[in-house]
Amino acid sequence: MTIAINSNPTASMASQNLAKANKALQMSISRLSSGNRIVSPSDDAGGFAVAYKLNSQLGRNEVLRQNIQNGISLLQVQDGAMEVTGSIVVRISELRTMAQDITKNTSDIENYSKEFIELQRQLAEIYREKFNGVDLFTTNSGGTGMNEDSGKFSYTLLTHDSGQFDDGSVSLNVVNLQTVLSLDADDESSGSTSFTGVNLGNVEDVNVTNFIDNGSEYVSLFSSDGFLLNLLSVSVDQLNRVIDKIADARAENGAEQGRLVMVDKLLSGKITDLESAHGKIMDVDVALESSRLAKNNVLVQSSAAMVSQANNLTSIALALING
Repeated sequence: MTIAINSNPTASMASQNLAKANKALQMSISRLSSGNRIVSPSDDAGGFAVAYKLNSQLGRNEVLRQNIQNGISLLQVQDGAMEVTGSIVVRISELRTMAQDITKNTSDIENYSKEFIELQRQLAEIYREKFNGVDLFTTNSGGTGMNEDSGKFSYTLLTHDSGQFDDGSVSLNVVNLQTVLSLDADDESSGSTSFTGVNLGNVEDVNVTNFIDNGSEYVSLFSSDGFLLNLLSVSVDQLNRVIDKIADARAENGAEQGRLVMVDKLLSGKITDLESAHGKIMDVDVALESSRLAKNNVLVQSSAAMVSQANNLTSIALALING
């Protein structure tokens, strides 16, 4: 073996091994301290790209699930208002039934009509109900942000993280009180009515059928311009048909809530699967990395010792010169 002063390849090799072992040790420490297998894109460029996209999709699905929960809340508030609307119409039908009692005089019917008018006013207030500024009800004129399809108004709630309508959406019905509270004619051949803002003024008694036959004026239990003043203006049969429409609207609301619950369940499972897929790429194997940490720690210490030994090899040349 040649003994040289200017070069020490053994020390250089030991130094390189020390640097390599030290880098591996730092990597193990970084992975264990962060919990990630991929600390920087250079560790696994392909895996990092896939994990990045999965994490983005995961975030969108989590927000989407919040949107679904908010949609369910909107429908629940709407149904609560419809429940009160139904109770009001049922009470009006009770008043109308009491008014047809042959023992009731004109004064009694007038007193019943006072409550009848107040209940109509409450229906007009329910129409203005909102959820976080979003209209729960509408009339045939529609409203801001609503979609109209064959006279039916709704909000479209996207249910897929792509944000595309065709990939998934649910239509949330905005109950049209103009239609629900319209009074159908007792003679079905005359058709049905819907509110257009009839100003009843101080009219004491209104013949609903005359409004229907007119062809241009309609009557509803709800009006922004006026109210039916006489309880005898409507029949129990007409009120029963309004109650049927309220029941249909609440049934549709319940069906939409049921669908959103299923969508929420689907998203919940999807989020779990995405978290698992992301974790398989990004999460560090603690047991495996701990073994590597121990191995790299030993290598760093042994490499450092060997660098020290290799650096002492040149002292042999000095001994020969001095000797």
